[in-house]
Amino acid sequence: MSARTRPDLDQLPPYVAGRTVPGSIKLASNEVSAGPLPSVVDTITRAATDVHRYPDMGATKLVDALSKQLEVDSERIAVGCGSVALCEQLVQATCGESDEVVFPWRSFEAYPIITQVAGAGQVRVPLSEGHALDLDAMAAAITPATRLVFVCTPNNPTGTTLHRAELERFLDSVPSDVLVVLDEAYREFVNDPQAPDGVGIALERDNVVSLRTFSKAYGLAGLRAGYAVASPKVAEALRKVCIPFSVNALAQEAAVAALEARTELEERCANVIAERTRVRDELLTQGHDVPDTQANFVWLPLGERTQEFNEHCTEHRVIVRAFPGDGARVTIGSPEENDAFLAATKAFPV
Repeated sequence: MSARTRPDLDQLPPYVAGRTVPGSIKLASNEVSAGPLPSVVDTITRAATDVHRYPDMGATKLVDALSKQLEVDSERIAVGCGSVALCEQLVQATCGESDEVVFPWRSFEAYPIITQVAGAGQVRVPLSEGHALDLDAMAAAITPATRLVFVCTPNNPTGTTLHRAELERFLDSVPSDVLVVLDEAYREFVNDPQAPDGVGIALERDNVVSLRTFSKAYGLAGLRAGYAVASPKVAEALRKVCIPFSVNALAQEAAVAALEARTELEERCANVIAERTRVRDELLTQGHDVPDTQANFVWLPLGERTQEFNEHCTEHRVIVRAFPGDGARVTIGSPEENDAFLAATKAFPV
């Protein structure tokens, strides 16, 4: 007889990471091809000599650095092992088996997984025809059982972003006891002046949380560090359900150093944005349907042709992230990597 596990885990969908294929260009995981910010590498090297010690469980140095840069009281900040860990902690802190989580779909594929693991019900709200979040439909999906709503902006994998005015209207319609999580993992790549600043909104509304990460623009995906800005009560709840020592010492030191490298970060993001525009413009010229994106990736809503496109790109030694039946998400890489991708798409019949 084997050990018993929860029977519902048999239906739990696995999280699918972007593939790495030796000898191919990986544009599947929204990593920045330039690596960590140059000035951060030395900090990581120095910090490695102390890894025989436990990390600061409160991540005090990182919280203080975030507090200073964001101009937010430290009691409103919680850090986690990447923003996805904070997503999980928020569900754990708000939901029981009789509660529900509302989220757009398609969106970040961890949402249904962490919701099911917590034992809560999930309510998926389809995107609009323009591949954007349908806030009216999301508002209509909220019931007395709803405890948390994920709002991913820019949305992963479509790249579309909300505007401040429409988000504020949505938030006005949400009951004050329902927590709205603004998942802003790609906020540093946003250049739309009408896009919302989740941190500012979280300071104005006690039922709003802003989540951000060091995995994307900062180039620290392998170290796992993210943070939340929320009301003091919600931030404290996040700290209570956090796994002890989950934000490792290297991640903490690297994140602090990354925050200090603002000029390097701004230059990197400007380069990504310029390449994002170039790639999307070329794809449109080729005849592909590509929604406007504010992230470091583009979305091709290929529907039933997604797997065919995925195989075509693989044959051209370019690895993209395919969501069969929906579309393909392609990370913006270096100019040379993007050229290889565009050469592949040019040979794919529209």
